[in-house]
Amino acid sequence: MRSFVLSLATLLAFAGTGFAQTNTGGSIAPKVKTAATAQTTSTKKKTAAPAKSATVTRAAAQQKKAPPASQQKMRASRYGGFAPAAAALAVPVPTPDLDLSSPRSLSLVNYNTKEELTVTYWSSGAYHRSALDQLNQFLRDTRTSAATEMDPLLFDVLWHTARISGYSGQIEVLSAFRSPESNAWLASVSRGVARDSQHMNGNAMDIRFPGVPVFRIRQAARSLNMGGVGFYPRSGFVHIDTGPVRYW
Repeated sequence: MRSFVLSLATLLAFAGTGFAQTNTGGSIAPKVKTAATAQTTSTKKKTAAPAKSATVTRAAAQQKKAPPASQQKMRASRYGGFAPAAAALAVPVPTPDLDLSSPRSLSLVNYNTKEELTVTYWSSGAYHRSALDQLNQFLRDTRTSAATEMDPLLFDVLWHTARISGYSGQIEVLSAFRSPESNAWLASVSRGVARDSQHMNGNAMDIRFPGVPVFRIRQAARSLNMGGVGFYPRSGFVHIDTGPVRYW
């Protein structure tokens, strides 16, 4: 009987020690991040983010689809009383079929000097030297009277732009060739003038087609893909040049 009691006491002592070890291990276990726990946490984060992103996306889409009335009025004033849809402005203009055989004539008026010139500069597959000389003089730097050899391709860009726009009247030229001195002075007084402007290369013009919305002129010039096109709706003119193809 005594030996039985001693055996039972020994068994209970070992059982208590095992229980204590098991309980200690249980208190440490929650600190270990298991694969299941990580997956659960990751799942919670992934499901929370899209909900916020979707809300922001929907809000942004609603703003684009329905701009405030004040924005529409502002855009209407900038576009001469007509506010084209933003989507229409973003859609690339298809490359048009160009007239490559008709004689090319330009009727110009210098906005600064009020001089006028009408000349046929190209026909029968060739540029006319005398006409180009007249254009070089007409498009001189009106501030210094300096002239240069203008890029004949620039006249083609202008002629095709007018044809695509459906305009056949007199074209207003606000600026053409600029001497380095004139360009530097303009850049110092205007933030919109580049110090390395294409105007100094004799291959750029700022123009207007009276009665034609400037956005239509811009779209026509861009469709040619023949150089740079700058859009200045507040001032009511478009810049064209025969430099690298780019838009602003």
